[in-house]
Amino acid sequence: MQENIRLRILVSGRVQGVMFRKYAEKLAQDLGITGHVQNLLDGRVEVVCEGGRENMERFVEGVRKGPRLARVKGINSEQQEHTGEWKDFTIREFGF
Repeated sequence: MQENIRLRILVSGRVQGVMFRKYAEKLAQDLGITGHVQNLLDGRVEVVCEGGRENMERFVEGVRKGPRLARVKGINSEQQEHTGEWKDFTIREFGF
């Protein structure tokens, strides 16, 4: 059985207003990852998500690439304690 992990990912670059959140939502749903994605007021996008290690690695690589119109300049991820709190993956409004 695959180990479940939780990541907080901060993505910088041209990642707001270019369908990045919708792209992350679809990718997460395709990989069976739960959590959320939201724009931050400083121009970055935050993703907090949980899933199996292999699918999470695929997800991070997809986020690093981004959708066609995005220009990802940087990605910072940190592993957190897995909680199993989500049943699906959602788009949230601006975070603070």
